[in-house]
Amino acid sequence: MNSRFYIYKNVLLAVALSTALISSCKKDDPSTPLVPPVDSTGTPGAGTRAEMTKDSIFLYAKEVYLWNEALPTYGVFNPRQYNSASDELDNYNAELFALTQIPKNPATGDPYELNKVNPDDPKYSYIDDISDNNAAQSFVIRDKSAVELDGSGNDLGFFWFMPYGNNSNYSFYVMGVYPNSPAAKAGITRGATINKVNGKSIGTNYQSEYLQVYNLVDEDPTTATISGVKADGTPFNDVVLTKTKYKTSPVFATKTFTAGTKKIGYLAFSQFSDLEKTAKADLDKAFAKFATDGVTDLIIDLRYNGGGFVSTAEYLTNLIAPATLTGTMFTEYYNQMMQKGEATILKNQPLLDANDKLQYFPDSSLITYADVDYSIEKNTIPFSKKGNLSNVANVVFLVTGNTASASELVINSLKPHLSVKLIGRQTYGKPVGFFPFRLENKYDVYMSMFESKNSAGESNYYAGFTPDMVDRNTTALYDDATHDFGDTAESYTKAAIGLLAPGASVTVTTANAVMSIRGKKAAVSTALGLTQEGKNVDRFKGMIENRHQLKRNK
Repeated sequence: MNSRFYIYKNVLLAVALSTALISSCKKDDPSTPLVPPVDSTGTPGAGTRAEMTKDSIFLYAKEVYLWNEALPTYGVFNPRQYNSASDELDNYNAELFALTQIPKNPATGDPYELNKVNPDDPKYSYIDDISDNNAAQSFVIRDKSAVELDGSGNDLGFFWFMPYGNNSNYSFYVMGVYPNSPAAKAGITRGATINKVNGKSIGTNYQSEYLQVYNLVDEDPTTATISGVKADGTPFNDVVLTKTKYKTSPVFATKTFTAGTKKIGYLAFSQFSDLEKTAKADLDKAFAKFATDGVTDLIIDLRYNGGGFVSTAEYLTNLIAPATLTGTMFTEYYNQMMQKGEATILKNQPLLDANDKLQYFPDSSLITYADVDYSIEKNTIPFSKKGNLSNVANVVFLVTGNTASASELVINSLKPHLSVKLIGRQTYGKPVGFFPFRLENKYDVYMSMFESKNSAGESNYYAGFTPDMVDRNTTALYDDATHDFGDTAESYTKAAIGLLAPGASVTVTTANAVMSIRGKKAAVSTALGLTQEGKNVDRFKGMIENRHQLKRNK
């Protein structure tokens, strides 16, 4: 039984505690202090709404967190101690961070959720304030301007930017543009350069100028006037872009290359967004063309893909898989309480249907997440071939540190069965997934809930996958934003073609672009240092489970 995971949009939920706690705590005005926050036995007592939310975060973790057995008792942890910030969300985040740093990976001795890039944040878990999202959906967006996992955008359309050069002589290249966005409609693509923003020139003093470009995303402006050079070498001057609501596709581009005797398909995929609403139609179109073209090898560009829905990752894997491939694709392992059906706190979270409506059993009882079967058997996913591309033997994935979660799930699922190679940088390292639970009808809390393993039982890539060809940020191999997605001269793409067809000359036999593909022969400075100084792409990273089987029939 497939069900959407969006949780209870129209019904006000009080702070969700365990069933016993709910029955013993009186509901009162959230601003009114109640009785002492923790009683003498070290168990939850009545308190303010914020205190009970802190209790809830802890109590959910004790039942649904993947590493729940490592967590201490309520009295030892004392969730209500996180009260130093004036903003309660900051207090909730402080508590969540403390919880996630307790379970340790025995292989390294470090917390599973140690975030080496942002050490004050958990690597996987987070809290999303759903009242502050780009398109009113239940997904965290790290940049103010970004596209939601349902394909909704409301911005100028830029993905991000890459600077090349040195402080006094550099160029800003567009890393990507969302299809159907204002920037895309203006003909701007990956590989374009921006040399003027709102009348101010850039290119001669990086330290004083870079925010002019980054703020096209970070500040989510209503309008901006930009000048530069398109990826095909055509100048554009004083182009006015206006923030607009739009629907986009996760497919940045597709192409088919002929390299010697080989037909190689190329797909640039930005995120594992909602399968039916945004991803399926364009994926089907791309792979149907690959089949018609006789493709036997694939280049899958996931360099900026932080993940998304498990269902979409499963679908892409089945499009890639040969028709003869059967058996287990991957298995999701929840903690023992979840597997045994003992996570009773999930009775507080309704499981909505595909239309975001409440569901009921024949006896009129409400269907909740406690009614889902979290056993290994019911969460083992078999291969089930999709599409007509049936004889793929080799797949090269283009990856970076922004390649995470659902992207890594696809890679890991195919590794035991096909020749899989990686080009780029170490991936993020996230073999765990989740679905959210909602508190105060305002916050969606995402805790690591399951670990995925492929058919060989492999899952220990918490440090990420190491590429077969490593990008060391030199002109030999680097994340090349001077060319558009799928350009045969682009550094990663060129390397992938060389890996699949060594020494072969290459022609483009077809181009099926969602984003327009134009080749630009750009000279790149050997001083690539600014690519490291530029702000990292900071987007949603995760895999959200939205396919749930019930223990009994509806």
